[in-house]
Amino acid sequence: MSTEPELDAETDADAEPMAAAGRPEDLAGDLGSALADTPEYERFAEAKAEVERSPEAQEKVQEFERLRDEFMLARQTGEASQEDLQKLQSAQQELHEVPAMAEFLDAQNRLDARLERISDAVSVELDFDFGDRIGACCQD
Repeated sequence: MSTEPELDAETDADAEPMAAAGRPEDLAGDLGSALADTPEYERFAEAKAEVERSPEAQEKVQEFERLRDEFMLARQTGEASQEDLQKLQSAQQELHEVPAMAEFLDAQNRLDARLERISDAVSVELDFDFGDRIGACCQD
């Protein structure tokens, strides 16, 4: 019986590229942690929690979603009217006027702007639009 360690299929030369391949994922985790500590994300998370706690916001969200579902069904069957669309838009406006929802939407916009700036910085390094590629599944 040999006391020498067995060689498996992965050699030391193979291990180096695999370690390097994990680096962007590690950096992405670090980026996520750093983003979670930004004022924009903290404000977004607080505003989201407030919307979830607000009975008024939740009632308006449910009403908007009900009207949206009805409108989408009517549109699929060719029965959607301009009045239906106006009713949906009115419900959305009422939802956006709820103070907790208005704060949430503002916080979301500020976080989106910060994320866009970060995506732009990555895009410069890669020489293509990083943000567009993340959401793209099957682009040519």
